[in-house]
Amino acid sequence: MRRTGMRRVAGFSLVELMVALALGLFLIGGILNIFLTNQQAFRTNDNLARLQENVRLAFELTAREIRLAGGNACGAAQIGNVLEDRNVQWSSNWDAGPLRGFEGDQEVPDIVATGTGLAQRLAGTDAIVVLSGALDNGVMLANHDAATAVIQAGNINHGFSQGEIVMVCDPQSATIAQITAANSGTTANLTFAANTADPLPGNCTIGLGFPSVCGGTGTTKTFSPGGFINRLTASTWYIGTNANQGRSLYRRNAAGVSEEVADGVTDLQIEYLLRNTSSQALASEWVDADEVADWTTGAPEQVVAVRMRLALQTAQNVGTDRQALRRDLIQVINIRNRSL
Repeated sequence: MRRTGMRRVAGFSLVELMVALALGLFLIGGILNIFLTNQQAFRTNDNLARLQENVRLAFELTAREIRLAGGNACGAAQIGNVLEDRNVQWSSNWDAGPLRGFEGDQEVPDIVATGTGLAQRLAGTDAIVVLSGALDNGVMLANHDAATAVIQAGNINHGFSQGEIVMVCDPQSATIAQITAANSGTTANLTFAANTADPLPGNCTIGLGFPSVCGGTGTTKTFSPGGFINRLTASTWYIGTNANQGRSLYRRNAAGVSEEVADGVTDLQIEYLLRNTSSQALASEWVDADEVADWTTGAPEQVVAVRMRLALQTAQNVGTDRQALRRDLIQVINIRNRSL
């Protein structure tokens, strides 16, 4: 009888196993490198997209307000102010100038403190104050009874409420005043009474003409139908410390509330172009805020354009040097009612 021999059991040799492990590690290393490269590219693109979004937001919002600084819906050149203590509150102090700049080493008095606390203005960065009577959509004026200080809006859904500060205008003149009585949705009548204790600050006269004269009937004026009533807007733009201990562009409103507009904005530098009101000649150079001698509307040289420089950086260190990516961008804004 023939015996069947035992079949040899074959397996991997040690050399084969080591070669297989080496090839596996090589493939895993390649895949890991591709993954890390793609991850870094994604982080870089994501940070750049956020940066570009912040740039667009910062420029669009600041440009919109600066462009309409000192304006009104009727294009009137003569603007009065009948508020009590009208030169006390920065948000209604039109006489000081509807556009005011502050250099990095200048304080912004009574508006925002300089420091490193949350939403405080950072030293060395510029700031700008903007007042306008043209940003709000407003409503059309239907009738004005100067004797009773009542203005009738074009419809009962005017949206105004008691205590709001507005700018009333027609093509001849405009006046800043406070609504002392209103009931949107019920009546179209807006009352501008004088010497009211509540709400503050109140009006010093019922006369809404130009020039503004406090006391008694002031300067009598009846606004023409077809004029407009717009909210007076006031804002201060500056760079402050955000909740993450980074830097952001802030907007402080008339109520004293600072709103974070765009994070990653690390610096704001502003220059101004002046025009002589007599000769209409433009200055040959841009100047800093501390070189503008007079910001008032009656100044012999008026600011007609603003040049803003914004410095931004990404939230993460995604640069090739393992640092944040930085961009410096410039925008020039013409002031509409002081057009070049």
